[in-house]
Amino acid sequence: MPLKTFRPITPSNRYKELPSFEEITKSTPEKSLTRPLKKSGGRNNQGRITCRHKGGGHKRKYRLVDFKRNKTDIAATVLGIEYDPNRTCRIALLEYADGVKSYILAPVGLEVGATVMSGDTAPPKPGNAMKLKHVPLGTAIHNIEMTPGTGGKIARSAGQQAVLSNREESGQALVKMPSGEIRKFNPDCACTIGRVGNVDHMNEVSGKAGRSRWQGIRPTVRGMCMNPVDHPNGGGEGKSKSGGGRQHLKSPWGHVKGQKTRQKYKPSNKFIVSRRKK
Repeated sequence: MPLKTFRPITPSNRYKELPSFEEITKSTPEKSLTRPLKKSGGRNNQGRITCRHKGGGHKRKYRLVDFKRNKTDIAATVLGIEYDPNRTCRIALLEYADGVKSYILAPVGLEVGATVMSGDTAPPKPGNAMKLKHVPLGTAIHNIEMTPGTGGKIARSAGQQAVLSNREESGQALVKMPSGEIRKFNPDCACTIGRVGNVDHMNEVSGKAGRSRWQGIRPTVRGMCMNPVDHPNGGGEGKSKSGGGRQHLKSPWGHVKGQKTRQKYKPSNKFIVSRRKK
């Protein structure tokens, strides 16, 4: 999907690069597959901010996306490709042979009128879902389950893909993740064939602060501009990086920049064959 540029008749248009939305064929969502979406403003159930720089933004409705793909061996036709304000990729509206409709993540190459299916008998083509043990080696996949039956969790954002690289004698599937990490998966975990669409999302340029506010992203203030009560890097006379016990740049919670916070021994370590950083 190409990006479109604009004539620089205003400062915000000078560097703006936005999607052309050429692949979108349906402008309104399926009403039966939408739900109200309440904004949290980055706050938890105690009202405390746990995710900073969130708030405001345009009103949205949540689209119920089928990450489990558990309607097996029933063909479905693609009725349309839609924009989803809640995620970076596009979604495809399916209608199964029994009349049931659902949304899936739209992979590259999926078009209106195409037929997709999930199950062990489905061919390995974009949009079809199957278990890892039935996927040919070297195939690009996305929407991968971490535990069989729980629904896809991995490689779901725009342009993402993982690759089924090998299978062990024990039956475990080795998948190269989008980060470069190689990880073991249960062969009964389901996945979807293909690469997630809207590949050019990473190259978008908003062009102005207002578009970020429409998306619910608030301004980010540097810690050095704050007072000592608000941030470990705050305070000092003028622009200061030393003194007052602040020799090292820190996060708002006191972690030194670059400090690793992952637990040394995690249960998931045994599934990681090769780290993304050697």
